[in-house]
Amino acid sequence: MAASAGLDIAEDEVAVVRILAAIVTDADRRRPETAGARIVARFRLSELRGRLSRDRVFADPTRLIARLKRRGLLEEAPEGRDDRVYRVPFPDALRGVLQGELARIETAEPEALQPVPDEHAEIRNMDGEFLIHLRDLLHTRLEETLEFGRTLSVETLAKYLRDLFGEALYLDSLIALLQQYALADVPLIAPSGRTTGATGFHLALFGPPGTGKTFAIDDMVRGNERTGVPAHGLPGRNRYCGGITPVQFLRVGSSYTGRTFNFIVPEFNDWFKYRGMVEPLKLVMEQREVKWETTLGTVGPYTFRSFFSVNYNVRTAGASDYWTTIADPNFAALEDRMLLRFHPMTRERFRAVESSSEKLELGRLDFGIAASLRDHLVLVHAVQTRHPLVSHRLPARPVRLDPALYERLRAVSEAALAKTAHPSFSPRLKSRAVKLAAAAALLRCFTGDLHQALTIGKEEGEFARRFYEEEIRAREGRRRSAG
Repeated sequence: MAASAGLDIAEDEVAVVRILAAIVTDADRRRPETAGARIVARFRLSELRGRLSRDRVFADPTRLIARLKRRGLLEEAPEGRDDRVYRVPFPDALRGVLQGELARIETAEPEALQPVPDEHAEIRNMDGEFLIHLRDLLHTRLEETLEFGRTLSVETLAKYLRDLFGEALYLDSLIALLQQYALADVPLIAPSGRTTGATGFHLALFGPPGTGKTFAIDDMVRGNERTGVPAHGLPGRNRYCGGITPVQFLRVGSSYTGRTFNFIVPEFNDWFKYRGMVEPLKLVMEQREVKWETTLGTVGPYTFRSFFSVNYNVRTAGASDYWTTIADPNFAALEDRMLLRFHPMTRERFRAVESSSEKLELGRLDFGIAASLRDHLVLVHAVQTRHPLVSHRLPARPVRLDPALYERLRAVSEAALAKTAHPSFSPRLKSRAVKLAAAAALLRCFTGDLHQALTIGKEEGEFARRFYEEEIRAREGRRRSAG
């Protein structure tokens, strides 16, 4: 059975269609198999309303249900008195209709391959912002910035952020700022002298809304004048992507060929809901050649060399219940390609977010070193990317990898492996910890012999070890709850 005409989906019903399609799939899956009898899939209206409420969708689903009933795709069961029950006589057909409507709505963007705002002008503006800041720094604050850098380390930066946000929240902002240093994509040198990688990495904060994800990757990086949060990140190197569709992004990305910027995406989960977007986004995250072909035209090919800081909103049911995380079809795509941190809404985290919000609103957060930290970050980035204004003054320094760090991290792995024959964490997590340690080493760019490679010291190694242990524990908790 199929429907030939569209359902006349209103804009506010798109999310209802998507959630109803998922409920129909679940209802069909849990239908018992009985020999000699056909059990019809069914769901309750309260189940649909509950899912809509959790996803903060406030459209009335009964209008869509009425249209589907008229087409014979849903039937109201007589047993539903206090709570309506709907039978799904043809689940495959209903799913096909709903998914077809989503595909029609999400791909029929007449403007998708039409001219978009001049991204080259946007890049020129960002380059100008960075250049103005760098020139002002070199003319008026160079010695002050170098002196600040001689006392900066991952521990002093962690203390600054811990004093601001407390133990439960500081690490997210610390990693977001270390990612800003890592954007210079400084070479990683093996003991043999061979380059085996670079510092740059993608960052994804994964969890329910309200856990402080946006604050860490956006407010702290770009600043927020309305709430009095000063910018700590690189000026002119962070491209905000709120409101942009993935189709627009794929086109915009071609303008950044050969350049390295950071793209801040506040709702990355929405990008994966567009039909045909998962594979192109994987290529982008892998920094491979991107080519996207549609009936409306072709985007690319081009190679993306920039990075992402993203929020991926997902529901969790507690501190260690990650069934919704595992169930999300895009979880593996992010974990394999990004430094991914979990954010369950625990009582501890709720109180920490609440406390930080109160202090911010009451003006009690002291961002005392924000300006100095930002100057230091700009100077490190300029030096490590060999900007012509500083390349003759200060040398770029690669980061030398230390086998001792790998031994410390391997000890953490072995301790976790001793508890189970089926580890819930990937070896890639160890590589992320190494990159974090290398990024932390960049804080000492202006210490020691400036003509020697930077080394990963005890502080950076201990920071990487703690991060690795914490992320393994988070994944172990997820695994236990999943059964």
